Amino acid sequence: MPKQPKPLTPAASRATPQGQRVGYVRVSSAGQNDARQLDGVALDKTFMDKASGKDTQRPQLQAMLSHVRAGDHLFVHSMDRLARSLGDLEGIVKGLTSKGVAVTFTKQGMTFTGEDSPMNTLMLQLLGAVGQFERELIRERQREGIAIAKTKGVYKGRKPSLDEAGKARAREMVAQGTPKAHIAETLGVSRSTLYAALAA
Repeated sequence: MPKQPKPLTPAASRATPQGQRVGYVRVSSAGQNDARQLDGVALDKTFMDKASGKDTQRPQLQAMLSHVRAGDHLFVHSMDRLARSLGDLEGIVKGLTSKGVAVTFTKQGMTFTGEDSPMNTLMLQLLGAVGQFERELIRERQREGIAIAKTKGVYKGRKPSLDEAGKARAREMVAQGTPKAHIAETLGVSRSTLYAALAA
């Protein structure tokens, strides 16, 4: 009697398990809209910071870095969402790829795996340097604008934040259905300050 062939092992069982598809989103203030940064990208888990990208001391960035494992794939809208400093950007990307995490920047259409071509590495450095330059240029213009305003006697500094009484008043007005833009104007604060106070 001829020997019966062994049943084929399903391809799925032979495949190496896939890691998670993780997203990182950063907006600079509580009032900014983050919904479209990774629109259309299928993700298993998303980390979102509402903070400046001036350094890496962001709660959700650190949580994401602790969470990802070898085989995972990180998706970020653009390089300046991950870091505004070239040194920070290179450090984060190299740290992730060195432990087997792929990093994709959807806006630039670039993926880094740790086995990148010299051209990919050059593009990371160039685009990271451009982002850092833009941030420093914005800060310089802000300093120049403040200096000019001071010479004209019109600089008033930052708008004040809300004290406890102001926060209570803001919550009361929200409960009454007052538009947030009107509440911010009434209380003499920016909308981002109001949103932050209400979130707290």
